[in-house]
Amino acid sequence: MSLLQVSGLETFYGASQALFGVELSLEEGEVVALMGRNGMGKTTTIGSIIGILRPRAGSVRLSGREVAGMSAHRIARLGIGLVPEGRRCFPNLTVRENLVAAARPGVWTIERVNELFPRLQERHAQYANTLSGGEQQMLAIGRALMTNPRLLILDEATEGLAPVIRQDIWAAIRRLKQEGQSILVVDKTLAELLPVADSCFVLEKGKTVFSGRAAELTADLQDRYLGV
Repeated sequence: MSLLQVSGLETFYGASQALFGVELSLEEGEVVALMGRNGMGKTTTIGSIIGILRPRAGSVRLSGREVAGMSAHRIARLGIGLVPEGRRCFPNLTVRENLVAAARPGVWTIERVNELFPRLQERHAQYANTLSGGEQQMLAIGRALMTNPRLLILDEATEGLAPVIRQDIWAAIRRLKQEGQSILVVDKTLAELLPVADSCFVLEKGKTVFSGRAAELTADLQDRYLGV
């Protein structure tokens, strides 16, 4: 049984349809890349999975349990942790307060997050709005991990960051994969994304146009569906 199974997903914004039967699956311990050009439905798909958006048709199953139509907080409690696009840390809380705000019991503790991102330990007493963009991204990932999720979703986790910080984030993702964390990741940097991904799903105009192993996403397919 897949950890996450999305089938026939259709989502609308008012009268405008954004998703047209999206298909996606993720196995326990797998890293899956959700890919596509800007505006093709990636963030809408994530919103539909986590309950921020309510699909009009289709199925979203977490370990076989139907969650489509559930409220976002109920889905989160079932074990999905989101690192949203744009980070969205709590600006007027300290680093430590951000980490404990949504913490749930499990293997991920403040000490373990500090080990993954030592920079955060140095800034525990700082307010989130005083951190650099890269540090805020580390904090957003650490905050999601503190919920001890079965599935971690990363939406553009390296966008707009300096190259050295991007490499720190990718190193953390590789480590999480080695530790067996299930991850759904949206990112445009194929050179870093494809080596860490087990499977890829590509969206075009709200439809799944490719699904397969990362090695099967050839240069021709990358140019067709992901090129500028």
